[in-house]
Order: sequence, then structure tokens, then C-alpha cells
Amino acid sequence: MKVVFLKMKKKILISGGTGFLGYHLSKNFVKKGFQVVSISTKGPLKKRKIKKVEYIICDITNKNMLQKKLKNKKFAIVINLAGYVHHGNLKKTYQSHYLGCKNLSEFFKHKSLDYFIQIGSGLEYGKKNSDHKENMICKPLSIYAKAKLKSSRYLLNLYKKFQFPVVILRLYQVYGPHQDQNRILPSLIHKSLQNKKFPCTSGSQIRNFLYVDDFINLVEKIVKTKRYYGNIFNVGSNKSIKIKSLINQVMSKVGLGMPEFGKIKMRKDEAKKMSPSILKVTKTYNWRPKINLSKGLTKTINYYRRDK
Repeated sequence: MKVVFLKMKKKILISGGTGFLGYHLSKNFVKKGFQVVSISTKGPLKKRKIKKVEYIICDITNKNMLQKKLKNKKFAIVINLAGYVHHGNLKKTYQSHYLGCKNLSEFFKHKSLDYFIQIGSGLEYGKKNSDHKENMICKPLSIYAKAKLKSSRYLLNLYKKFQFPVVILRLYQVYGPHQDQNRILPSLIHKSLQNKKFPCTSGSQIRNFLYVDDFINLVEKIVKTKRYYGNIFNVGSNKSIKIKSLINQVMSKVGLGMPEFGKIKMRKDEAKKMSPSILKVTKTYNWRPKINLSKGLTKTINYYRRDK
């Protein structure tokens, strides 16, 4: 009699799994043979729904609801993307990021996990004139950034006390297909495709853009390596760019667009320069971004042309 041993699939929980990054992570990990569970306050858009993903509707800022929804479920990996920015409701913005992260990490604190990957933000550093390094003192400006920093510190404290297997990724501007139109690049591309006038700042802000496939590739490398817990890593591309130059590149590729530079002012809580040093993450995980901005923009613009 032949005995067949079935290899158990690793189970991964993605909080905020119905959003842009959650969709791409879910799609990738399903392809890699993982069991993927998404937990979000609402279900996925039709075009973001993935057949093999289990979708749980839950507000993770509600501790009791979270415990009920995840009761008796076991996971090898948790990726926390949950939270949103609501400029009209600062309290909700803060709670969705900090309280959600706290509740989720507390639930898994004494459970067996390979990784808890927290998605942080380069905004945690605040205003800096030089490229951001992970050992810099953080002075966040916005409520969103303050909530992200508090989450980072809370998780690092769990690591120190309980050896909680956390890694924090401070992202900059990750872009690509399926991103919501309220983000800078999709908004810019849509307005250019429609050949509409769009007011903007002078465009002197410096930002860093990473194509989504490069981000996914890094997360893949991380989950294969059960090491480097308790670390923060900046995640971006090799080159930062002025927003004015970005707008001009998009218009050049689209062939349309009417930006009105200088029509609006920068927000008071907006840093002029957001540029990371990615030396630590490239050395630690032997990872480098492969898709440059020009190629990434072409891929993204082509997607939105089809999606009009």
C-alpha cells in the first residue's frame, strides 16, 4: 500500500488585503501555493477579487470582533497593511493604524509565527534634508505618520519582551496597476489621459517611487528567511525624483495633459524631501529593485489605458 504524505500549505493573513498592495500580495502568494486569508473592513472590488483567497470582513480596531473572527485560525505569516487616511477624521486615521496594529499584534503575541511584517512609512522620519536612514531620530508631522511610528515602537517593544518575530518595512511611493485613483500617480495618469487641466504645487517636492513587482519580490525574500527580527528597513527605489519631473515624464508617455504648476500650496504637514537610503535592505536580503521608473510608468499607463 502506497502512503502519500501531503505537504501542508503555509497560511498567510493579510490585513488590509483588499487594497492595492493587499491585492498584489494575495495574488502572488496564491500563485506560490500559500493559503491566503484577507481581513478588511469591506470586501474586495470586483476586479481585485481572487478566487482562492478567503475574505474576512472585520474592523481590527474592534478587539472583540477580531478575536471572534480569528478564533481557532492558525497562520505562519501575518502582513499588516490595514489602515487608511481620512483627512476629515484624524481620530479614525490614528485608530485605524495604531489601534488596529496593536490589536492584531496582541492577538498573535504568544502564537507560533514565522513572521509578522508591519508596513510602515517613510513619513515616520518627518522633515529631513538628507536621505533617510533607519537609525535617524523620527519627528513625524502628520497624524498618519505619528500613528505609524507609534505602531513601530509598540512592535519593537514586543520583540524585546517576547522575541516577537516582527520586521518593519518603511515604504515610500509604491505604484503600479490596480492602485486607487486618489493616489498621486493614478490620479496624474487619469487626468493626463483625459487631457484635463489639473492644478498642482510647484512640483519641487522630492519623492521616491518603487514599482509594485519589486516590492512583492522583497516580501517573498523576507518570508523565506526566518531571521533579522526586530529590524526596520527602508523600502524604495535607487533614485528619487522631483514631482515636476515625474509629471513631465507621465505627460510625455501619455502624449496629453495640462498641469498648472504653482496653483496649490504644499500642506503644512508635508515634507519637501522623502528620499530613502535602501542600503540596509539591499545588503540584508540581497534585494535590488529591477524595474526603473520609466519602465514602471509605461506598464502602469498601459494598464490604465485599458482600464478607462
